[in-house]
Amino acid sequence: MSAADEILDIVDEHDRVVGRSRRGEAYAKGLRHRCVFIEARDSEGRLFVHRRTPTKLVFPSRYDMFVGGVVGAGESYDDAALREAEEELGVSGLPRPTYLFKFLYDDGAGQTWWSAVYEVRCELPVRPQPEEVAWHDFLPEAEVERRLADWTWVPDGLAAYERLKAHRAAG
Repeated sequence: MSAADEILDIVDEHDRVVGRSRRGEAYAKGLRHRCVFIEARDSEGRLFVHRRTPTKLVFPSRYDMFVGGVVGAGESYDDAALREAEEELGVSGLPRPTYLFKFLYDDGAGQTWWSAVYEVRCELPVRPQPEEVAWHDFLPEAEVERRLADWTWVPDGLAAYERLKAHRAAG
C-alpha cells in the first residue's frame, strides 16, 4: 500500500473522530487528521535532525527536527509515536516516547492536524529509512538554533519546536 492509500481518522476541532479517509485524499481536501512529533535525542543530548526525501507526500526535501508522521485509523497517539520513531530512526526496542502536549496545527491554507508532541532518548545506532530520510545527524541544540534561519524547515515541525521551547520554558 502506498502512503497516499493509508487510512486515517478524520477529526473535528475538538479531536473527535468524525470519519475516515485515505491519506492522499485527506491532504488534497484539507481534512483534519492526527499526527505525532517525536523529539529524539542521543545519549549526549543532541537532537536528531534530518532532511526529508524529495518523494515525500508533504514537505519534500525540507529539514525536520522531529521524527513522526500520521496516526493511522484506530491507532492511539502513543502507539503511533513509538511506531513512527522506530520506523524513521530505523531501530527496534526504543523506549516508549514520553507524551508532552498536543496542539492544533493550522497553516491557514487548508493544512490542519492535531499534533501530539513527544520526546525520546535514542541510545541505539540509527539507520533511517532511505525512502524517508535523505540526510541525518544528531546536532547540539545551539547548532539547530543557528540553522533555523538558514535551512528550509517543515512548517509544522517548526511550529511544534517553538511550542516545545515555550513548554519547557514554562516548566
